[in-house]
Amino acid sequence: MPGKPSAFIDTNIWLYALLDMGEAEKSSRAREVITQTEPVVSVQVINEICVNLIKKAGFTEEQISQLVEAFYEKYPIIEMDESILLDASQLRQEYALSFWDSMIVACALAADAEILYTEDMQDGLVIRETLKIKNPFFG
Repeated sequence: MPGKPSAFIDTNIWLYALLDMGEAEKSSRAREVITQTEPVVSVQVINEICVNLIKKAGFTEEQISQLVEAFYEKYPIIEMDESILLDASQLRQEYALSFWDSMIVACALAADAEILYTEDMQDGLVIRETLKIKNPFFG
């Protein structure tokens, strides 16, 4: 039996999994994606999750610290470096991605992820013949 696919999980997918946003189907699907893959995240994604949890759910700094520690204990975390920043610039030129989306894609590529789960980019797009963009709520 093959192992779970390596998947970069974008911010909104995590937020659906972590918060009751009044969208039970999306929350359930987000949790399913996380448990059925080998998730990878970036510092950018963790930052975005934390900001949203503080604003939308009133998380305390203690809760944020616990969440950050949990991410680092459970998942590979991609740190930004020069090569990722330069690759993001190239990706913006190649695929007409937004600045922030290109950073996510560059991190997913750096992690050798097979899939990038997001609802913010074109479902089905394949980046450099190795990374497939999938919207887990589409179709």
